Amino acid sequence: MPTRHLSITTTGGACQATLFAPAGASSGPAIILYMDAFGPRPAMDLMAERLAGQGYAVLVPDLFYRFGAYGPFDAKTAFSNAETAQLLRRMITETTQAMTAADTSHFLDALAEEGFSGKAGTVGYCMGGGRALNAAAAHPDRIVAAASLHGGNLASDAPDSPAANAAKIKARVYVGVAGVDGSFPPEQSARLAQAFREAEVDHLVENYVGMKHGWCVPDHSVYDDAGAERHWKRLATLFDETLRE
Repeated sequence: MPTRHLSITTTGGACQATLFAPAGASSGPAIILYMDAFGPRPAMDLMAERLAGQGYAVLVPDLFYRFGAYGPFDAKTAFSNAETAQLLRRMITETTQAMTAADTSHFLDALAEEGFSGKAGTVGYCMGGGRALNAAAAHPDRIVAAASLHGGNLASDAPDSPAANAAKIKARVYVGVAGVDGSFPPEQSARLAQAFREAEVDHLVENYVGMKHGWCVPDHSVYDDAGAERHWKRLATLFDETLRE
């Protein structure tokens, strides 16, 4: 799979990113993959490669670039170590939704500079889930599809939650929810679906019974192969029906 390593200039500094493009492709639809809390790493690369294999250019930016060199973190052990867990929580908190939404403008510009200036989609995992949805709210003229998998706090009381931004979203939305997830309890799921309905967002919020937070990502301790394959089918449908139209 052809890859290009990019340094994207943003208002926050230089964001390192990897672009995965189908062989021979110099234009076409693109997807931004928003990482989980553990950073860009081989597991994220494998997921990006799978999407690129379906005919999309896929950009994987390091959302934590403001912190300089770090990790990546071990998805199986990072939160079980007190020092690492504290650092991770700080990085997540201090990399705000507003920062990622602003960065997304530069991500889209970088894709355009590489020739991929058409329709775009987003997909995010864990902390990236809300960012993928908020990116669609911040850039409705370009992002036509957005997916969140085991994203947390999607309908919290925070003013920057995706539920609060639902009226700005023009994209088709898919939300895959872990069966039991303390970061996205049933009341938030219901609130998010209601916000989407009221905003007339084309959406599907789907519960993955028995899956745990992180089930989609292959280096997570709770990875589930059947559940992951189900999410890949949903993404294929979402992106094929929006980015290829």
